[in-house]
Amino acid sequence: MLPQRKLGTQGLKVSALGLGCMGMSEFYGAGDEQESIATIHRSIELGCTFLDTADMYGSGKNEELVGRAIKDRRGCAGHQIRQRSRTQRRISGR
Repeated sequence: MLPQRKLGTQGLKVSALGLGCMGMSEFYGAGDEQESIATIHRSIELGCTFLDTADMYGSGKNEELVGRAIKDRRGCAGHQIRQRSRTQRRISGR
């Protein structure tokens, strides 16, 4: 299990290491959905509970991809999704 960190003031705890999902749907060339989903599944198996996505990544396509990947894994290891919209501040992780 990965070390946990408190996120924000609501009592949410997430893994200290997260998986950035931006490149799975845009910005670095064509994405491979099967490989992206396999990567998300493996990160969950390794104890990652912090998936970083945003509505601007592929105009929502990234969030849809993450949703498909975790639809049968919700609640697994306290899994949470961290979404950053254009209006939210970045969180330092410290």
